[in-house]
Formats: sequence, C-alpha cells, structure tokens
Amino acid sequence: MGYLDSVSEFCGRCHIRHHHNKLKKRKQLQTVEIKVKIDCEGCERRVKKSVEGMKGVTQVEVEPKQSKLTVTGYVDPNKVLHRVRHRTGKKADFWPYVPYDVVPRPYAPEAYDKKAPPGYVRNVLQDPEASALARDSPFEVKYATAFSDENPNACTIM
Repeated sequence: MGYLDSVSEFCGRCHIRHHHNKLKKRKQLQTVEIKVKIDCEGCERRVKKSVEGMKGVTQVEVEPKQSKLTVTGYVDPNKVLHRVRHRTGKKADFWPYVPYDVVPRPYAPEAYDKKAPPGYVRNVLQDPEASALARDSPFEVKYATAFSDENPNACTIM
C-alpha cells in the first residue's frame, strides 16, 4: 500500500463528502406574510431593508396601510420573522388574516377581528382554539337540518 492508495482513498472521501452536500435538501420557494406595524416611510424603509439582504430572498413587498410585509424566496419563515424582529426592534407576527370568503363562518366569535383589514378575518382554520368556536355544534346541526329542504323527513307545516 503505497502513496497512490492513500491518495485515492483520500479523494474517495472527498467525493463522498462532496456528493453528500449535493443531497442536502433545498429550500422551496415560499411566500411569507408578516404583520408588523408601519407608521411612516422610515419604518417602511427599515422593515424592507431588514429582509432584503437575506440569502434566498427574491422579492419584498411592504403594504403600510395593512401593516403587512410579504417576502418571497427560498427562505425559512421562522428566520424571516426573527430577522424582522431583531433588525427593526418592532413586534412582528405571522399574518393571521385570510379573505373572509375562505372561512366557512367568518363572523364566528374568534374569527371576526376589528383590527383586521377590510375584507379579511382571522384565520380560524389554523388556530385550534378559534376553530372549535367557529364550527357548528351538534345541537345547531340537528335543528338546522330539521327544517332543511334537503331533509326528506323534515317537518312540514302547512
């Protein structure tokens, strides 16, 4: 076993290590929406610059009237949220609202939010506490279907 064997063994290890790096999972293209209070143009600029330099970010949009930051790219949502909080010093959370026509019962107790932008309600499908309140109880279902046109055994009063 000479010099050539040790060199080929070393190169074999490098090849395996290089091949392992190629098998690493790549991040998928994602859109991350964050709610952060934006008072003025300076705040808007600071929020935008806080995430523009991140690795993997392809597009950044700021909507000051809705207090919304939208980041598109090959990024981790938690890292984007942490970066916004750290760089701006502002309280930031993931965007909790969806258009009201997506939610089955948009005016359920926990879904309706006065702070939501027009046409939006709180996303009760992802929030387990609020989704329990937004569903019909068995009691409501029983009496709602008793007078339904689709129920052949429905009460007919004439």
